Amino acid sequence: MKKNVLLCLTLFYSTQIICQENHYISIGFESNSQYYLDDSKTGNFLEKNRFRSNNYFKLDYQYKKFYSGIQLESYEPNALLNYSPNLDKTNLGVFFLGYKNDVFNLKLGHFYEQFGNGLILRAWEDRQLGINSAILGAKMTYSPTKYLQFSTLYGKQRKGFHTSNGKIFGFNSEINLTQLLHLKNSYLDLGFSYIGRNQQSTFSNPTFKNLTNSFSTRLDFSKGNFSTNIEYVSKSKDAIIIQNQIKNTKTGSAFLANFGYSKKGIGINTTFRRTENMNFYSEREATGNNFNQSLINFIPALTKQHDYLLTNIYVYQAQPQVSFQDPSLMKSGEIGGQIDLFFNLKRKTAFGGKYGTKIALNFSQWHGLKGYYNYTNFEYSTNFLSFGQRYYTDFNLEIRKKISPKWNSIFYYVNQYYNKRYIEETIGSVKTNIVVSEATYKFNHSNSIRIEAQHLWTKDDKKNWFGATIEYNFKSNFSIYLNDIYNYGNNNYNQRIHYYNIGGNYTSRTTRVNLNYGRQRGGLLCVGGVCRYVPESTGISANINFSL
Repeated sequence: MKKNVLLCLTLFYSTQIICQENHYISIGFESNSQYYLDDSKTGNFLEKNRFRSNNYFKLDYQYKKFYSGIQLESYEPNALLNYSPNLDKTNLGVFFLGYKNDVFNLKLGHFYEQFGNGLILRAWEDRQLGINSAILGAKMTYSPTKYLQFSTLYGKQRKGFHTSNGKIFGFNSEINLTQLLHLKNSYLDLGFSYIGRNQQSTFSNPTFKNLTNSFSTRLDFSKGNFSTNIEYVSKSKDAIIIQNQIKNTKTGSAFLANFGYSKKGIGINTTFRRTENMNFYSEREATGNNFNQSLINFIPALTKQHDYLLTNIYVYQAQPQVSFQDPSLMKSGEIGGQIDLFFNLKRKTAFGGKYGTKIALNFSQWHGLKGYYNYTNFEYSTNFLSFGQRYYTDFNLEIRKKISPKWNSIFYYVNQYYNKRYIEETIGSVKTNIVVSEATYKFNHSNSIRIEAQHLWTKDDKKNWFGATIEYNFKSNFSIYLNDIYNYGNNNYNQRIHYYNIGGNYTSRTTRVNLNYGRQRGGLLCVGGVCRYVPESTGISANINFSL
């Protein structure tokens, strides 16, 4: 630890000299800390070390065509609750060195990458979710012309401060047909990708190859108001692991199609996706882990990403995996999609009113893959367009209306169906109706107050909820807030808990500080369609972000 801190300080002080020489350098620091408290409602804190903190110091430096960077990470005395146990103590998490010109880019060390939509590869970082799937190795990109780009990579995926057992290597090509064919008033791009994972098998039965291959083909096209993106992925036979035992080996596939149309005042976007046995890990044994570690590809939930507390209680999680829990619960993937509609009603019209009105409609629905399933030998077969058991449905309406120069309002309605049996692999299903009303009043150019009220109706699970928020903004850099959600309909009176939070945010140039005291509702925390489970807790938290 002392060596790493000394290295960090040495690099920091050296940057003062570098900056004077007009070289490019950037510094970033983020700290997320919490002190956990005992609470008669959310429970006493039984873990060791009530104070826990996740800290990240990032430094990037560029000299002419050379660039480098490090990220020092500290989880002292422990990481926040429910982060991977592989994130422990203080160490160097990311480091890299590279050279780049107009044609060639070589990077050694840790790197992030995405091929296509991520169905075949996405190495990325999200600190809030505890994800850092950087690959430690080498990546090279070559662009011989304006319409051709080739990439190749090799390495091992990060797993805490260690790396995975499996080796990853791949190739990607992008062909800009618009420039190649001199097309006018349109965009056309063709892509091909390959990712292989090689891991020595530790299982004796059944036998299978150490190398698993995946291939992707995709097409992007847009012209005028219309756009489309299509991608197909195939994966060679991969182990089906259930309860830490290999039960079978099956191929995998994914198909994604996006279609969009927009013009002034209206827009529509539709998405369809089908995945079968498409969980792809750098270590086969990582199947079903709770920390999203060792994932090579990226398959988020394609549903509306809600912003409110009650709309995020029953959140869909993508189901691309094979699971045979018992003869009544067998699944091999998902099929479904969503559609978005946007309308801007003109000002000074019957429906738009004096200031205009914005309306957004979204509908998403997801099913399992219908087919033949045999629990005895863990065998299955499906048809391509086969809709099986319904997993999830979400219909929502959002209306944004400016009432006067000082008043803005939002009305939000959500209707959901959530199949706990197939999504969480527990029991039951939930049907909900949720209404949110929000209003913001501007006192002047820099001071405003925002008030929101929420209600969730359901006859299932934990029954009805109510929520409210009040937030006051002082100028543009300081705000305070108070929010609460209350499960008043719970049949268990002891579980009728107020999950309240009070806090504030302060921003000054590139520094942001947040302080909060309150209760965390247990369940899923989701960012961009990817989720992790968080336990119920009560405490004081502090978040600091700084960049230079």
